[in-house]
Amino acid sequence: MQIYRTNEVAAKAKVHPNTVRLYEKLHFITEAERSKNGYRIFTDLHICQMKLARIGLRAEVLHHGLRNQVLSILHLSSDCNFDEALQAADLYACMIEEEIRSAHKAIDSVRAIVEGRICPVTLELKRQEASRQLGLTIDTLRNWELNGLITTKRKVNGYRYYDGQDIQRLLIIRTLRMANYSLMAILRLLKHLENDPTANMEVVLNTPSKNEDLISVCDQLLVSLSTSLDDAKTMKQLLIKMNPPLYHQSLKTS
Repeated sequence: MQIYRTNEVAAKAKVHPNTVRLYEKLHFITEAERSKNGYRIFTDLHICQMKLARIGLRAEVLHHGLRNQVLSILHLSSDCNFDEALQAADLYACMIEEEIRSAHKAIDSVRAIVEGRICPVTLELKRQEASRQLGLTIDTLRNWELNGLITTKRKVNGYRYYDGQDIQRLLIIRTLRMANYSLMAILRLLKHLENDPTANMEVVLNTPSKNEDLISVCDQLLVSLSTSLDDAKTMKQLLIKMNPPLYHQSLKTS
């Protein structure tokens, strides 16, 4: 069984040697044995664990416990509980698939709203009434207004109100926010829908324009989720490789 020093593991994992030490400290990789002169002794198992950590931690989608699930996989792998780690990886993939379904379902719901199959309130509602009707806080409505998602109308007495068209717009925003689309992606879609109600919503939501200076992961939610799902499959392959051959080989060197 081949053994490696810290800098060799770092080179294979394409990280700084300090990252290897950090991952050992964070319990992302199994604690290394020590040689008589105090040098850490790493094996192929550690290299696989480093690759597992790098793939898992590069996931950009952080919501709904996905990041915590990745950490659980890494800790189980570090403890050499590979069967449990594989189960955790299966659950991680299922969680991502559920997020993808939720993102698609939100688009379908928005399409129904735009086409009038979900009928908005036709009465004029004050801000407090609208917040109760939609299950939103007044601060959320203010935030959406500040970010340009909606422009609130005012009566002669200065009170803000929302008409049926506004409520429809708020329904669209709420639906997409619940599925974790970013405010920028939603604003992009709303602008497209104003000019073309038949626009391909999935394409618009996941295609930032050239004018957007800063692009976040949720500006390309479906793309990021798809990438994370591919990574989850790669993580499972690495865990299968570790269990049991590499683990048993590492035991022989200890």
